[in-house]
Amino acid sequence: MYTNRKAIFITGGGSGIGRAVAQKFAANGWFVGLADISESGMKETAALLPAGASSQHKLDVRDRAAWDVALADFAKAAGGKIDVVFNNAGIPLGGALIENKPEEIERCLDINLKGVLFGAQAAYPWLKASAPGSCLLNTASAAGIYGTPGASVYSATKFGVRAITESLDGEWAEDGIKVASLMPGFIDTPLIDMTSNQGSNEAIRERVVEAGLEITPVSEVADTAWAAVHGDSLHNRVGKTAHRIAFAARWLPGRVRKQMRSSARPLGK
Repeated sequence: MYTNRKAIFITGGGSGIGRAVAQKFAANGWFVGLADISESGMKETAALLPAGASSQHKLDVRDRAAWDVALADFAKAAGGKIDVVFNNAGIPLGGALIENKPEEIERCLDINLKGVLFGAQAAYPWLKASAPGSCLLNTASAAGIYGTPGASVYSATKFGVRAITESLDGEWAEDGIKVASLMPGFIDTPLIDMTSNQGSNEAIRERVVEAGLEITPVSEVADTAWAAVHGDSLHNRVGKTAHRIAFAARWLPGRVRKQMRSSARPLGK
């Protein structure tokens, strides 16, 4: 029954950016696959979407085999094809590198970086089959524009997502598959209310506000995701912070370096 609808598969669809993007695409007539480790979160998102506009798929993005199962199940629900895969699932990790615990580092790398690579591998045959016009969309970050003090591991993963996006943009061009990234600053989602690491009891939101940085509404990310899928930009920045960092990193690198050495660390010290 969904043969004529376009279909998007969203990891981290149970909350935050994933939920906002699901609402944006569903409101425009798309069939949405919600993927998350949180079944309750997916149900909450689905309740916000039009009736019959979504399916739910429990997925740990670190599990390569589970990706294949989830995408096949979604394609079946969507009428046999997938137009967009949104590699969005991710977690924050802040604080001094020397104080980050090995298990925290491994979890952040596995979800933020390996999860994106596994998702791209699994998505490829589906996106190739629906090309031209199909798209792999990856959530990177403003932390992938210039390394953020107090967030070494997180920044490394988001630089990695940026590199994956650029690499696959070249690899998949001949297949007619568009590849793009979102690069948001601090976004008003549940993630910003988490602590930055196991040794902190202060929410990221408090540190961001203390540092004088703006928190961007999640609706702006959804609008940018829509534009990224339908446009031609490789990296799509969201929020004033992301735009400022990109401008300064390109034109005023010395000033950025000096500022980063002396500024507050919104993800922890």
